[in-house]
Amino acid sequence: MPQRRAARRYLRKSLKNKERNLSTTNTLKNTIKKFKKALVAKNAAETATTLNEAYKKLDKAAKTNLIHPNKAARLKSRLTLSLNKSKASK
Repeated sequence: MPQRRAARRYLRKSLKNKERNLSTTNTLKNTIKKFKKALVAKNAAETATTLNEAYKKLDKAAKTNLIHPNKAARLKSRLTLSLNKSKASK
């Protein structure tokens, strides 16, 4: 346990940040999973909406330094590629 008052404040701050980051990460992962499920189910309307939502979540995570901007770009590219592949296979 921290001894100094400032150290206690930093501990509280880091715990709040940890909770917020975990929550954001989990929603991001769930959104990507939802997109992949819609892609497998071949539900075009849901796929389009979840892809747009995933883009927003990835951009927000990159903006707040939760993930690296290049990782966000890579994931968006891969999601779009998988969508295009499924469209081409039809």
